[in-house]
Amino acid sequence: MSALALLAIAAAGVALLLVAVIKFKIPAFLALLVVSVSVALVAGIPLPDVIKTVTEGMGGTLGSVAILVGLGAMLGKMIEISGGAQSLAGKFTQLLGPRRVIAALTAAAFLLAIPVFFDVGFIILIPIIYGFAKAAAVNPVKIGLPVGAIMLAIHVVVPPHPGVVGGAGILGADIGWTTILGLVLCIPVGVLGYFVARKLNRREFSMLPATAEQFRLFGTGNSQIEQEAAQGTSKVAVKTEVRTAPSPAMIITLIVLPILMIMVGTVGAVILPKDSFPAQLASFIGAPLIALLTALGLAYYFLGIRRGWSSQHTGEVMDSALAPTAIVILVTGAGGVFGKVLTVSGIGKALAEGLQTAGLPVIVMAFILAAILRASQGSATVAIITTAGLLAASVADGGFSPIQTALILIAIGFGAFGLSHVNDSGFWIVTRYLGLSVADGLRTWTVLTTVLGLAGFALTFLVWILVGGLGV
Repeated sequence: MSALALLAIAAAGVALLLVAVIKFKIPAFLALLVVSVSVALVAGIPLPDVIKTVTEGMGGTLGSVAILVGLGAMLGKMIEISGGAQSLAGKFTQLLGPRRVIAALTAAAFLLAIPVFFDVGFIILIPIIYGFAKAAAVNPVKIGLPVGAIMLAIHVVVPPHPGVVGGAGILGADIGWTTILGLVLCIPVGVLGYFVARKLNRREFSMLPATAEQFRLFGTGNSQIEQEAAQGTSKVAVKTEVRTAPSPAMIITLIVLPILMIMVGTVGAVILPKDSFPAQLASFIGAPLIALLTALGLAYYFLGIRRGWSSQHTGEVMDSALAPTAIVILVTGAGGVFGKVLTVSGIGKALAEGLQTAGLPVIVMAFILAAILRASQGSATVAIITTAGLLAASVADGGFSPIQTALILIAIGFGAFGLSHVNDSGFWIVTRYLGLSVADGLRTWTVLTTVLGLAGFALTFLVWILVGGLGV
């Protein structure tokens, strides 16, 4: 089959996926599997090999994704239920002072977002955002916009979040380099988000009546948020006694420790003699599995047992984190199936050759494809793993270094960062809790995510040029 025909099949497959998800509201997991099988059949993969390809694509991706996403979700749940978010936010506010509340909460959100999914993390911080907004007599949107922006940035480019972990599995990107580079690049993006949000907030936005009433009641004990928290049933807050809340130092340690361990493995592979015992030890310590297991073991004791939780209750808290992640893990695995089909069918190779002919760098195409898919169907995770599948062959045949491959993955993440609008669940979470109308949400949240996505890619591309020039 000609390269042009294969590319046409790929385009039709992506179009079919978008129609299934957007128009017919078919679950992304099911849509990805159906499209993958359809593309495999049309592209000429022999019938006996179709199921084998699907199984290998799912298994190969889930082998890395399920463990890391599951452990990361457990760690995030322990921090959430223990009251760690409140403790962290309070400490940063104390350090930076009451006049820098927005900067303090944004810095706290940067750390909290590493182990906690975006939507969960933002909802956890809502009571804190409301509380500080009432104390400062300002609209909560002034605090919520930069907080949400940095949390979403971390969500799309830093492991153990599902999209970037799944993309790493598909592209063969090193988790260590992805983590290091992702965090480094998110720092200036977060700073820029703070100033862009401040400029957007020069205009006064009217709160939706329902949100305005909840905000008015907040602090009186009569708001829905506080009532649910008191009953221990709220997704927004948790029933936590202030006197038993973990220290900020403990929360920071639990978040930073696995990152430092992963860095040990990544740096050790570069500076230590290959196949030496120190190199093997550094590789073991820096394996994301070991790093997250270590942090989770410490959380089990210091956030649970030591604070008076029973082993059963601590286990139940950890188990409760797994159910919400199941669908995310399955969607990521289905994205791996799509990538495998594209590789086996030869579509990926045809796309790689097409990129070479057009002279367009892979990293630029990575950003563009992810942005288009993000805008089309809303899910950042689906956009990341689908783009990774489309470019897997190009990356595999490109002879890229581990750092370059990680940068390509990060470019995909920043492509999936922007253009958050009405087809994105995150858009509705932010606008609902901040009381923004759809029009105001498009003027603020959509503009903010798009500007930061472009800025994140610009920084990533600059690092790409520097890395290429140094030959790293």
